[in-house]
Amino acid sequence: MQTRPLGRTGIQVSGFTLGTMMFGPYGNPDPDECVRIVHRALDGGINTIDTADVYGDGESEKIVGKALRGRRDDVVLATKFNGPMGDDANRRGSSRRWIVSAVEGSLRRLGVDHIDLYQAHHPEPGTDVEETLSALTDLVRAGKVRAIGHSNLPASDIVEAQWVAERRGLARFRTEQPHYSILNRGIEREILPVCERYGLGILVWSPLAMGLLAGRLRRGNGETASAGRLHWARRHMTDERKLDAVEALAGLAGQAGLTLPHLALAFVTAHPAVTSAIIGPRTPAQLDDLLAGAGTLLDDDLLDHVDEIVAPGTDVGPVDVAYVPPALTQPALRRRIA
Repeated sequence: MQTRPLGRTGIQVSGFTLGTMMFGPYGNPDPDECVRIVHRALDGGINTIDTADVYGDGESEKIVGKALRGRRDDVVLATKFNGPMGDDANRRGSSRRWIVSAVEGSLRRLGVDHIDLYQAHHPEPGTDVEETLSALTDLVRAGKVRAIGHSNLPASDIVEAQWVAERRGLARFRTEQPHYSILNRGIEREILPVCERYGLGILVWSPLAMGLLAGRLRRGNGETASAGRLHWARRHMTDERKLDAVEALAGLAGQAGLTLPHLALAFVTAHPAVTSAIIGPRTPAQLDDLLAGAGTLLDDDLLDHVDEIVAPGTDVGPVDVAYVPPALTQPALRRRIA
């Protein structure tokens, strides 16, 4: 698997990143099998692993740490902070108070002395970005973090963070982790161009549209989405416009001699701004199937046909996950950012 530069950090990452959200009680509860998935991914050419403190209430980080014993130096290790890690209102967010505590928790669970990429998981409108960048800068200078990034940020917030870092002499965000798939192409309008302008590496999540592009859920085959996905993203999993698009894309993939997931992954990695696509297999078999598509290239004619099904810069139906950070539920903040 070929590697690509992670923005302007000088770090080289694989075209696929192993995402570990499915490791633990809410995905694959067998830690030994999850460890085998990590090892198989590394042996298959993946050198980048992405996790988060909230995945499985910390269990995902523990599993990744166990899997990396003896192989830490071979891996670009990324994790995230911001999500709630308990009922205490201060055990979440992007404040200095929480960041300096959260990083120690992640280092302990991962069993490492540094994190290669430490990312803010969600926007935090109630916290000054200078507060966040100042704390992260101290972590970089202390050697606990090599590079910093963010996830799910609007284009205006990305620009503001870059300006604040420059004017205050702080470490600047080096990466963005947005949602991107054939069915959800909205980031092509502003997010991707802004990231290219500032030289940010881009690790895209949900390239298989939360399973709709995995090839299993098709009209008339009797398969249904898991209870968890129906609970968190029912509109997405049952939207007729998306299901129609999936059928059209499946037909296109078949004509090209590809599987639907291989088409979906090749599409997102074909964009020149995208650094790596995060894949999140729950089983070794799922990983093997996805790895088989590494190196798939799409010609311009095939990409034009994809554009005919889903127009560039557009989303089909509702977004995959309607996640609203806790801070945005406060009426005053909602009015301020409206």
